[in-house]
Amino acid sequence: MNKTTLTRVEDIPPISREEGGRLAETENRRAHEQLASLDDQEWGKPTECTLWDVRAMAAHVLGSMEGFSSIRELAHQMRGAGKAKGDGPMVDGLTSVQVGDRASLSQHELLDRLAAAGPRAARSRAKVPAPLRRMTMTEEVDGVKEKWRFGYLLDVILTRDTWMHRVDIARATGREMVLTADHDGRIVADVVAECARRHGEPFTLHLEGDAGGTFVHGGGGGAAEGEEMA
Repeated sequence: MNKTTLTRVEDIPPISREEGGRLAETENRRAHEQLASLDDQEWGKPTECTLWDVRAMAAHVLGSMEGFSSIRELAHQMRGAGKAKGDGPMVDGLTSVQVGDRASLSQHELLDRLAAAGPRAARSRAKVPAPLRRMTMTEEVDGVKEKWRFGYLLDVILTRDTWMHRVDIARATGREMVLTADHDGRIVADVVAECARRHGEPFTLHLEGDAGGTFVHGGGGGAAEGEEMA
């Protein structure tokens, strides 16, 4: 997808298991490359996730990758999350464990483990067998409880999470974010298609930049202007 592309949202296919694995591998690699390019001062920059600086965000990204590379590590994180979340959502407890467990790592150690965990996590997620992928979990989106298949989490949500944090780090450091139509544009298009399925209203959406494009749904509607990605 790019800024000159006109795409009917109805024609955007869902991300398959195979494609999800490729996107995860690329995204995990780009996350590592982004962090490896930062200087010491940039690692301490605050992010839009107000409890985290760049270093803490890197620890969360690493924790997620390592959790979905090892059943033992995932079980450890889930047990800790139940205690850490208090009255909040499980995801807050989970990220707290991920960041806390990696708080003592040096930047060099974080980068080394990210380099190892990124490809391993992508492979592990793609290899989860079909019966487990069909299992459901309950998540709340904008106050509405939804049933998600585990495969959707593995193929789509975890890659989006890393991608969004790469956006956060780019904004925190003022660095240009690496964006390509085949990778980032595909992730953005999938988000647009999912939003369209949620609300069902016609629209025309224009997003500038290499990961953007012009999207039309249901015959179009009032044009929505998007900011340049990154």
